[in-house]
Amino acid sequence: MVKLLMTWDIKPGKETAYLEFVTREFAPALLKMGIQPTDAWYTVVGNGPQILAGGVAEDLETMNKVLEGKDWLELQEKLAGYVINFKRKVVAHTGRFQM
Repeated sequence: MVKLLMTWDIKPGKETAYLEFVTREFAPALLKMGIQPTDAWYTVVGNGPQILAGGVAEDLETMNKVLEGKDWLELQEKLAGYVINFKRKVVAHTGRFQM
């Protein structure tokens, strides 16, 4: 399995709309595309990204297909309406906390 790690910061004033978008659209869309959301972390104190989120796919081929697809690009564009400093990377899934 491989894991998609994503980080971002929520745009000021967009917190409520962001939470609604993530729960009603973002997570369900990931599932539909073949990425199983695994975790989401919110940084309360300290420096670094405000949000760290992850999801797994069966293999690298599946993950690449999702991340190169039209549905992902549209979803990422919608997310950009609520967040800044979006970054992503794909790593081997260890089953432990990953950054």
